[in-house]
Amino acid sequence: MKDVIRFIVGLGNPGPQYDQTRHNAGFDYVDALARQHNGSWKTDTKYQAETCSITLSGEKIWLMKPMTFMNRSGQSVASFANFFKIPAENILVAHDELDIAPGSARFKKGGGHGGHNGLRDIIACLGNNKEFYRLRLGIGHPGNARDVANYVLSKGPVEDRVCLERAIDCALNNTSQAIDGQWSKAMNNLHSFKAE
Repeated sequence: MKDVIRFIVGLGNPGPQYDQTRHNAGFDYVDALARQHNGSWKTDTKYQAETCSITLSGEKIWLMKPMTFMNRSGQSVASFANFFKIPAENILVAHDELDIAPGSARFKKGGGHGGHNGLRDIIACLGNNKEFYRLRLGIGHPGNARDVANYVLSKGPVEDRVCLERAIDCALNNTSQAIDGQWSKAMNNLHSFKAE
């Protein structure tokens, strides 16, 4: 895989009541990436999102936090990608992942939505195109499907939060390789990491 990333989206819900909830792991990642590269967020009403640009590996990369709430994330992503003519293969979406334990993260290309409503809406709004990249940030599973909604919208215990932050740090350290299209290397480095 040699695809070069031009657009990185972090998924989450807007508003202080959702800060540091499990569902906002994607926001946490792009916030950290913006801080690391001196990006400055601005509200972009055209796309119903906060956006900024950074320079990474010598390339201009757009960052986005959709402000539409999770279930409508695709509206912001697709309108931005269409305007700037960014194909799905050049998009990386960072999101919380129930099937991975806190402290682990994975890069992946393509696939379904796995029940994640943000991914579901992005796939639909991109014309059923699933070929964008994902950064899956582990939050663990509550154990019962009935508990998922409350689980993702709540804050985890301190130890889980620390593990997530360490996984985000590891993802940040491997993002430049992903940007360059060195996916196998970035995937292997991230796959072998587990926060203690």
